[in-house]
Amino acid sequence: MQHSIEPLPVALVQHPPVFLNLEKSLGRAETLVAEAAGQGARLVVFPETWLPGYPVWLDHAPHVARWDYPPAKALHQLLMENAVAIPGPAHDRLKALAAEQGIILVMGLHERRGGTLYNTMLLLPPDGSDGLIHRKLTPTYTERLIWGVGDGSTLAVLDTPWGAVGGLICWEHWLPLARAAMHARRETVHIAQWPAVHELHQLASRHYAFEGQCYVLAAGMALTLTDVLSGVRSLPAPPADVVELLASMVVPADGWLKSGGSAVIGPDSSYLVSPVYREAVILKANLDIAALTAGHLLLDTAGHYSRPDVFRLTVDTRPQAGVSFVKKSLHDE
Repeated sequence: MQHSIEPLPVALVQHPPVFLNLEKSLGRAETLVAEAAGQGARLVVFPETWLPGYPVWLDHAPHVARWDYPPAKALHQLLMENAVAIPGPAHDRLKALAAEQGIILVMGLHERRGGTLYNTMLLLPPDGSDGLIHRKLTPTYTERLIWGVGDGSTLAVLDTPWGAVGGLICWEHWLPLARAAMHARRETVHIAQWPAVHELHQLASRHYAFEGQCYVLAAGMALTLTDVLSGVRSLPAPPADVVELLASMVVPADGWLKSGGSAVIGPDSSYLVSPVYREAVILKANLDIAALTAGHLLLDTAGHYSRPDVFRLTVDTRPQAGVSFVKKSLHDE
């Protein structure tokens, strides 16, 4: 694709979803995307697992890791029912949204694939096609109670008029070889999805921008306990034990389960838009893609600043399946 040197207008959505309600969250996404696109955005980014909400109960609710605990099992079933199948109706709706608004849409979501959930980043172009997905390679700590692991088949980038747009999810930014693989994809814009972008996550995002000599859009969510409970109660018949489990969450002293912190970072690691905390907002910026060339004089980790005679990385991009069915030919015994 021929790449443009025109600035890229971007928007980061920090608003909460309608927690655990996929249908209503899709409606909210349509409203927020229309607002951002109406203000000129051509790339609109949502945080990690925005559809239908990051599993904050892992960090804030007691007893969720107990074996065979009925409320936790009911909550998992509810999450499965409100996860996104790809392909599927919600996926089609998101594709239509990107096409109708003429934008590149990046959405974090729980993906239901068979009997397993994945933490997935969906990157959709404005042409209505399926786009790309990236599945989180390594769920972190208690997240392993919910998500399966991704593989190298989804370490890809979306080719756009402004160059390669790619992304990693949360603590993948501390996987050195994942970073190296993505730098080799020559990203001009990198999406760093987080539940919220606190100080350590800011450091990782700023480091990535300089190391990759790219723009980084660090996306986090602003979420309160009120958001969580009003979201789950918006469902037709939310299980009482699920509501009780979520209501038991211990809220931090500042009153926010997730404090946002979204920011736009330039290739010199400085902020184009400084972090915004504890506020449901849409952040906007214009990215000067042409300016990226100058930084490569100093650093190109996939080019003149690499040492392939000393270091080599091999990335297996084959989908990893536990079971393969091979059809025998008529001539096989």
